[in-house]
Amino acid sequence: MSDLSVTRCLPLKPEVLHVLFSLLDGARHGYAIIKDVEERTHGAVRMRPGGLYRHLHRMLHDGLIVESERRPVPDRDDERRRYYDVTPLGKRVAAAEIGRMQEMVKEAQVRRLVPRPRAAQ
Repeated sequence: MSDLSVTRCLPLKPEVLHVLFSLLDGARHGYAIIKDVEERTHGAVRMRPGGLYRHLHRMLHDGLIVESERRPVPDRDDERRRYYDVTPLGKRVAAAEIGRMQEMVKEAQVRRLVPRPRAAQ
C-alpha cells in the first residue's frame, strides 16, 4: 500500500497505538490485549471492553489488523474468542505514528518545553 494509506490513518488515537503495540508480539484476543496494555503501561492505560471492540472494529475496517486463524493450544482455548493480528499496513502506520511523535518531541525540545537529551559520554 502507498504512503497515502499510511497518512490517512494518522494521527492515531493513543488506544489504537497501544493495541498495535500489543499485537506486535503476536495474535491476541480482546481480553489479552486489555491485560497486556495495562501491564505494559503499569496501569496508566486501562481499556474498557466496549471501547476496545469499537477500536478493533475500526482497525479491521482500515486494514490495520486482521482476524487471525492461528489459535493457541486449541484444547485450552475458548472457541468463541476472536484473535487479532497486526497487518503490514498496521506496522507501517505504527512506525509512522512514532516518527510523527518523535518530530513533536524535537519541536518541544527546540521550544524548551522538554529538555534535550544529554550527549553520550
